Amino acid sequence: MTTPPLPKPVRKPPAGEPPAGEPPAGKPPAGEPPLLSLQDLHVCYRTRTGGLHHAVRGVDLDVAPGEIVALVGESGSGKSTTAHAVTRLLPRGGGIDAGRVLFGGRDLTALSEKELRTVRGTGVALVPQDPAVSLNPVQRIGTQVAEVLRIHRLATRRTAHERALDLLARAGLPDPRTQARRRPHELSGGMRQRALIAIALAGDPRLIIADEPTSALDVTVQRGILDRLQALVRESGTAVLLVTHDLGVAADRADRIAVMSEGRIVESGPSGPLLAAPADPYTRRLLSSAPRLDAPSPPPPAPGPAPLLETEHLTKDFPLPRGEGAARTLRAVDDVSLTVHRGETVALVGESGSGKSTTARLVLRLTPPTSGRIRLDGDDVTDARGARLRALRRRVQLVYQNPYASLDPRLTVGESVGEPLRAFRVPGAAARVAELLDRVALPATAARRRPAELSGGQRQRVAIARALALSPDLVVCDEPVSALDVTVQDQILRLLAELQADTGVAYLFISHDLAVVRRIAHRVVVMRGGRVLEDAPADELFRAPVHPYTRALLAAVPGRTDELRAEPGSAPLTTAAPRRQRTPASEEGTSWPR
Repeated sequence: MTTPPLPKPVRKPPAGEPPAGEPPAGKPPAGEPPLLSLQDLHVCYRTRTGGLHHAVRGVDLDVAPGEIVALVGESGSGKSTTAHAVTRLLPRGGGIDAGRVLFGGRDLTALSEKELRTVRGTGVALVPQDPAVSLNPVQRIGTQVAEVLRIHRLATRRTAHERALDLLARAGLPDPRTQARRRPHELSGGMRQRALIAIALAGDPRLIIADEPTSALDVTVQRGILDRLQALVRESGTAVLLVTHDLGVAADRADRIAVMSEGRIVESGPSGPLLAAPADPYTRRLLSSAPRLDAPSPPPPAPGPAPLLETEHLTKDFPLPRGEGAARTLRAVDDVSLTVHRGETVALVGESGSGKSTTARLVLRLTPPTSGRIRLDGDDVTDARGARLRALRRRVQLVYQNPYASLDPRLTVGESVGEPLRAFRVPGAAARVAELLDRVALPATAARRRPAELSGGQRQRVAIARALALSPDLVVCDEPVSALDVTVQDQILRLLAELQADTGVAYLFISHDLAVVRRIAHRVVVMRGGRVLEDAPADELFRAPVHPYTRALLAAVPGRTDELRAEPGSAPLTTAAPRRQRTPASEEGTSWPR
C-alpha cells in the first residue's frame, strides 16, 4: 500500500548552496555516472494533530558505483529519513512529497509496492543500526540468512543452507557453521552486526545502506565491521551509503561526506578537504564538539587522605550451562583492584566482555562478588545487608546507557526524579526536583512531560538528575553518552564536569570510546578478559601507553593517525602480568557476561 501524497512544502534554497558554475552539493567526481541519484527530495511526516513535519527538504545526493558516501548529522537532521526514503521504508505517517530517487536510471518513486519489492534486497540492501531489534530472536542465524535467499528465489531449500554459511563467512563471522546454529542472544554485538551484513549481502545488492551500523560497538569491533564493508566495496564494486553521526568513522571510511542539518545538505565534498577546511558553520560546530584523543585531560582533584572507593582482588564467576566446555564456570572479573578518590573520575575501558560492566555491578552491590573486598570510605561493604545496604544505595548511584529504557515511560519527569527522594523519605521533594532540573539545564515545564516527549540528550539529563537526587558520593556512569550525537555528547560531558566541580561527586565512568574518556577522566583503567592490564593517569596513558592491548585500542579509534598502529613483527597482544595465567578470548569469539 503506497503512502498518500502530502502537500508540497515551500521550497527554500538550502544553506551553503554553491556559487553559480560550481557542481552542486552531493555530486560524485566528474565522469562517473551515479548509481543512486536523489533529486530535490522532500519527505514529510503527518503529526498526531494533523499537521506536517518536513523532515527532508530538497536533498540532492549522488552515489557512484564502488563509492562510499557518508551522510553525517545530528539526530533529527534527516539523514536516516533520507536513507530510508530510497526504498520507501519510512515509518508510519511518512511519505515522499516531491523529488525523484533514481537507481540505475530507474525512478523508484514511480514504482508500485510490488515492483519495489524486486529492488529491496537485490538492488538496494539495508544494514540497520540495532541488530538486537532487527534479528528475529527465536530463529537461528543461519535460518534468517537462508530465508532471504528463498524469498528472492536465489536458492532452493536444499542449497540455501550452504549459501547462508558462505555469506556468513564473507561477512567475517568466525566459525560460520557453529554460529549459524545459534540464536541472536547467543552472539556478541559485533557478531550480530556481521549477521546483518550477511543478510544484506544475500541478494548481491549494488548498493548497501548502512544506518549507524557501529554506533554502539567497541572500537576494535567497529573497525572489523567497517573493514568488512570496505572490503566488499573493493571486491564487488558495491556502493555504500553510510549514515553516521561519528565524524571519525566518516573521515576514516568515506570517499565523500554530505553534512545534513534540519533536513538539508549544508555541505558536501571529498572527505579530506571537507574535514580539513569546512565551509559551513554547522560542520565546524560538529567538528569542534567531537571529542579528540589529543585534547587535554581535566585537572586532577586535590588529593584526599584516603580513597572513597577501594576494591581488593575482586573476582566474579558465573556458572556455565552444560555443553559449553569442560569448565563449569566463567570468570568474568579476575583479581580486580582499583581506587576512586573524592572528586575524581576513573574510567574503565575495554571491549565488550572485558568485565568492566560486571565490575561496576559488583561495586553497586547489584551482584555479589565470588571473592575480594569492597570498601566505601574505609567501611567494608562487601557483605552489607539490610540497613547497611540501603545506606550504600543512597551514597552510590547509577546512570545507565539508555535512559529511554531505564526511565519508567508511565511516569512524568518530575515523578521519575523524585522517586528516590520518596523512597528514602527525604522532605521537600518538590523543591528538590525543581532544583535538580534547573541544575541539569532542563526547564521547569519538563517535570510534567514523559520520557517519550524528550530528546535523547534531554532524557540523559533526567537520568543524571535522578542519580543526583540523594546527593551521592559516587555515581557509576555506564556508557552514558555512547548512543548520543557529538554535540549532545559535548553537552552531557560538560554537565558532568560542572556537577563534579560544584559538588565534589566522584565518577566511575565506563566507556568503550577512548576519545570521550580522554575528555572527562583523570585516571584510566584498561580491562580485558576480566583483568586489569593498565592503570595510569589519563595524560600518561594517552601519551605513552605501556601495554600492547592499550596501544591497539588507541590505534583502532576512527580518525586516528597511524602513529600507534601495530608494526609488522611487533609482539602479539597478550593479557600480560606474568602472575596472571588465563588468556582471555576476544569479544568476537566469546560473549562474556557484562
